[in-house]
Amino acid sequence: MAPPLAVVGPAVAAPSFRTARISRLRPRKLPSWPRAALPNDEDYYLIDAEESIGDGFSFSGGKYGEGPSKSDEWFAQGKMVNAYPVYGDKGKAKDPFFGLTMGSGSQPSDDVFRWFCVEAGSSSNPIVLLIHGLPSQAYSYRNVLPLLSDKYHAIAFDWLGFGFSDKPQPKYGFDYTLDEYTASLGSLINAVAPDKLSIVVQGYFAPVAVKYASEHQDKLNHLVLVNPPITDKHVSLPSPLASFSNFLLGEIFSQDPLRASDKLLTSCGPYMMKEEDAMVYRRPYLVSGSSGFALNAISKAMKKDLKAYIESMRSILGSDSWKTKTTVCWGMRDRWLSYDGVEEFFGGLNQKIVELPMAGHHVQEDRGEELGNIIKSIFRSQNVVKQ
Repeated sequence: MAPPLAVVGPAVAAPSFRTARISRLRPRKLPSWPRAALPNDEDYYLIDAEESIGDGFSFSGGKYGEGPSKSDEWFAQGKMVNAYPVYGDKGKAKDPFFGLTMGSGSQPSDDVFRWFCVEAGSSSNPIVLLIHGLPSQAYSYRNVLPLLSDKYHAIAFDWLGFGFSDKPQPKYGFDYTLDEYTASLGSLINAVAPDKLSIVVQGYFAPVAVKYASEHQDKLNHLVLVNPPITDKHVSLPSPLASFSNFLLGEIFSQDPLRASDKLLTSCGPYMMKEEDAMVYRRPYLVSGSSGFALNAISKAMKKDLKAYIESMRSILGSDSWKTKTTVCWGMRDRWLSYDGVEEFFGGLNQKIVELPMAGHHVQEDRGEELGNIIKSIFRSQNVVKQ
């Protein structure tokens, strides 16, 4: 195979569609946890119940609005970066149900995949790569980027299969395995970060980033792990994610925007988000089926290989050869990953742990400004500079 390609390409037009606005039923009164603030804005929805109760919200109906959206504004801030070659030539991708040819959104690029990236800060500053978890987008770092921009060159990107990045149908150029994600991360970093960099990675893609880092320690200044799966209790996917790996039922679930977007985002912590922000996460699932099929494929890959990757991650971080400065940030209200055993593991390695009492699994979404300031404090204390 030819070496991975990595070139920066021009921005492309955002996909056009009518923005769906989904009305909601008012929830029954639920016991709530302490929180920093309760918004008065009616555009907010708040899900703040015990996991056993469920998310407390139902969505029904739907009305449509015209005009620009938060998603359009976000896309306009970014650019497309070409990195990681498309494998093989299997012709046009077809859907797994009826064998019909999929739309352009499910087809691979001609030779190199396109990644959506948003940057903030001068290119002369130290590079910080912000990596979202599952399921999320670079948009989750929207409140972190501006806080880092004065001292750092911060870059957030959508993984293949998410947001505005390419979402090929599985088996047609990218199979969404964890090994492929690790290799493709290397190609993207070669494209956007030619010099040394620091990495911030959240959630279930942390083992992928650690595996990459173990092979490129000379390229890293610092690694920040945000709610990574690390203990034996974390090797199984939580039920909302695991449902997408079920045979046939997973393919059906993955085509439901509310189940694939809202349900997953709101089941992992005490979520508080504006409706217009929620629409950004729903948009890929409303545009085509490609995001759903990608989510289905990565869920199956995680179910198959996550345990091995977590065990490898523990081994890497605990080895004498691991020299990269590492900090762990943990949202204490994570409903997916238990904190039991986390402090013992990282504390035993003398790695710093920063607890965020008000954040859930997706810390950068729940408490973006707080996380941004913590990251700046970490790098300042470690004297992260341009090299």
